[in-house]
Amino acid sequence: MNTHANNWSPASWRGKPIRQVPEYPDEQKLREVEEKLSTFPPLVFAGEVRQLKRELAEVAEGRAFLLQGGDCAESFAEHTADNIRDFFRVFLQMAVVLTYAGGQPVVKLGRIAGQFAKPRSEPTETRGGITLPSYRGDIINGIEFDEAARVPDPHRLLQAYRQSAATLNLLRAFASGGYANLEHVHRWTLGFLKDSPAAERFREIADRITDSLRFMRACGITAETTPQLRTTSFYTSHEALLLGYEQALTRVDSTTGEHYATSGHFLWIGDRTRDPAGAHVEFMRGVKNPIGIKAGPSMTTDDLLKLIDILNPANEPGRLTIITRFGADKAADGLPPLIRAVQREGRKVVWSCDPMHGNTIRSANGYKTRPFERVLSEVQTFMQVHAAEGTHAGGIHIEMTGKNVTECTGGAVQSISEADLCDRYHTHCDPRLNAAQALELAFLVAEELAQSATRRAAAE
Repeated sequence: MNTHANNWSPASWRGKPIRQVPEYPDEQKLREVEEKLSTFPPLVFAGEVRQLKRELAEVAEGRAFLLQGGDCAESFAEHTADNIRDFFRVFLQMAVVLTYAGGQPVVKLGRIAGQFAKPRSEPTETRGGITLPSYRGDIINGIEFDEAARVPDPHRLLQAYRQSAATLNLLRAFASGGYANLEHVHRWTLGFLKDSPAAERFREIADRITDSLRFMRACGITAETTPQLRTTSFYTSHEALLLGYEQALTRVDSTTGEHYATSGHFLWIGDRTRDPAGAHVEFMRGVKNPIGIKAGPSMTTDDLLKLIDILNPANEPGRLTIITRFGADKAADGLPPLIRAVQREGRKVVWSCDPMHGNTIRSANGYKTRPFERVLSEVQTFMQVHAAEGTHAGGIHIEMTGKNVTECTGGAVQSISEADLCDRYHTHCDPRLNAAQALELAFLVAEELAQSATRRAAAE
């Protein structure tokens, strides 16, 4: 159990060892910017955060599914209404397909409006004999391989806040203003199937959704008469890497007296920063947001249980999501021991699969990429392992975009080859599924969920 709750404060992380943080040349300017941020309005609100936690509690109990996805790293240069709209559109299409196939609500959680900071394997990067600090995300420094651009700049925190606020404003309008109309979303999906070589495989699910909408309309249940068909709940998430920014946006909720990180609804701790004695775990244990832990091949059962003790001592359903990222070739061996240990101790967690980070390779022409078949394979293994263990495969966590980029190879719709990667390789960091690949993955996961729903019905 966590015996140090009374010793926590939003700044207590500063006395702990910390990794993956930049060295700012002007510490005084950094403090001034953080102080200014601490006076800004919250980006999200405690009531929204509590609602997300309730929905994630349903996932933990096996009564809902989590879809978490979005950009690898948001950029300042690509912040446009069209990019946000295109992402949201594909995300809604994925959610509708998964909702219907699984017969359960889908919790919609974007990697957006805050996903600016990125951990790096090395603190420096060398090109042509020149060594500079690594790019750590637009909230810290610039992607240009230039000495001035790579210097960490505190003013970027202010720009990240303002971009997050603008993005959230548009997302809230989309979610509540009619853009999420279920019939519109399904019509977009039918357009995707019309152009897809994989259409026949997915046509059955799409046709059943069409029949269901037709039946509801005949019964008078339409978007005009039923608000739930034209609006949706949508939440934001990011890796809580830059703790000065997170502390500056931590607020005390006036109704409960509890601390909430108001930079996003859901925060996670990365595979490189999950030291139980470290600063990132220290900060996260005190905020009341639902939080995630990335768990890769280096995660032991003892490490995981220790982190659960620290981060969720009350065993609150919906508080903690374990996001596994083993790689397609390691998931079958690495995942079962973690599941069994958590089950043995009676811990309430959401299990989610990140099939992206463990499946990154370097192509023959030098591009970092992720083969679609490996991404799919890890998701399938994740779901099969949970079925065998009698636990709930709670969700997926993917890096994706609404644009027609060429960053991940494979996929039935476009079948991107390694030679195609140079066409539209636009990512600021890691390769993302494009719109067609993301929706194709949703249909393939839907097939697995439909089988699970059939097994549930038979058991009942």
